[in-house]
Amino acid sequence: MSQLIDRPIYTSRITPFINKGIIKVLTGQRRVGKSCIMKQLMRHIKESVSNANIIYINKEYEVFNELKSHEDLSSYVLNRLKEDCPNYLFIDEVQDITGFEHTLRSLQARNSCDIFVTGSNASMLSGELATYLSGRYIEFHIHSLGFSEFLQFHKLDPSVQALRSYLSFGGMPYLTNLPLEKELVFEYLSNVYSTILLKDVVKREGIRNVDFLETLAVYIADNVGNLFSANNISKYLKSQHVNISSLQVGNYIKSLRNAYLINRAQRLEIEGLRKFEIHDKYFFEDLGLRNCHLNFSLQRDIHKLMENAVYNHLRLLNYSVFTGEQTSGREIDFIGLKNEWRIYAQVAYRIESETTKNREFGNLLAIRDNYPKYVISMDEWTSGSNVDGIMHIHLIDFLMRTEL
Repeated sequence: MSQLIDRPIYTSRITPFINKGIIKVLTGQRRVGKSCIMKQLMRHIKESVSNANIIYINKEYEVFNELKSHEDLSSYVLNRLKEDCPNYLFIDEVQDITGFEHTLRSLQARNSCDIFVTGSNASMLSGELATYLSGRYIEFHIHSLGFSEFLQFHKLDPSVQALRSYLSFGGMPYLTNLPLEKELVFEYLSNVYSTILLKDVVKREGIRNVDFLETLAVYIADNVGNLFSANNISKYLKSQHVNISSLQVGNYIKSLRNAYLINRAQRLEIEGLRKFEIHDKYFFEDLGLRNCHLNFSLQRDIHKLMENAVYNHLRLLNYSVFTGEQTSGREIDFIGLKNEWRIYAQVAYRIESETTKNREFGNLLAIRDNYPKYVISMDEWTSGSNVDGIMHIHLIDFLMRTEL
């Protein structure tokens, strides 16, 4: 097995569920490293269970092309199970096998093996798995590299230059095989982006208007962090003499979310935690994929990228992330919820005027609770300073935190 760089933030969450009679489902965008984490789990099992029988199927390998249906899958697995030792089944990109859930349900019901699968489309969870395996699986969402992982993978020290590279090129693990040069990186990322659109969106979702899908993805990339709705987009398109209904726009946005290319932050009323039904923010799962198909300028897009990086880091730390609004109309960039815990975060490039300071800190000061509150910026003098209990923190320090 080739050299693997450990990602303990995920393996530490998954290993307690090994041999516990529940299917482990690793979800996430294509190429974020689900296969490598699966291989790390296989290595862990081999080291801890000397007689483990591991069955590995990767639907991206040509050798497994003949496994098209659940009947094929059942036959393949049953022929490789052993009676005199613990059996473990690993399947990469399981959604490419029609009816896979029937096989998994049968194997799990008979306690034939411990099962691990990966998938690159969220509709797999809301459809196939939810219908046939409800209560029998646990999901672990795998993200592209966080900033601290990016530093580890690329052997870099935390610095403004490393942060600029991260905000520009993102955290796709394969980039460790390339020099961090714009032309090379963006060529690779453009190919990944096209694969996601064509294989995980167009083909799986049955998209017909591919040109509009591509235009919509660019629109969302250019409006990262802005509030908008499908209805807003539909009205704008009509003003440009393009007749696309808000329902169709909404369905196309959902298809991009299903492929984990983009993620949504719904609006939340802070006082009552009530969700608003319209106007959400959208963020890219990977910053590099957001940047590679735009006329990219780090300086022009710095605030958008900072917001996207903060959103991604909160998700990495297992927070459910929303954008907040108070009854007074004051907006909060992010609310992170985890069980009974919550945090608030405002993002600003620099706090260079009293007006900016009053807005960013004032919005947080108006929240009458004692949960942690952060203003995140690129001001170099911020480190650990605070205003009336609100921590002012540099983006680097925020992205390096493993707990909030």
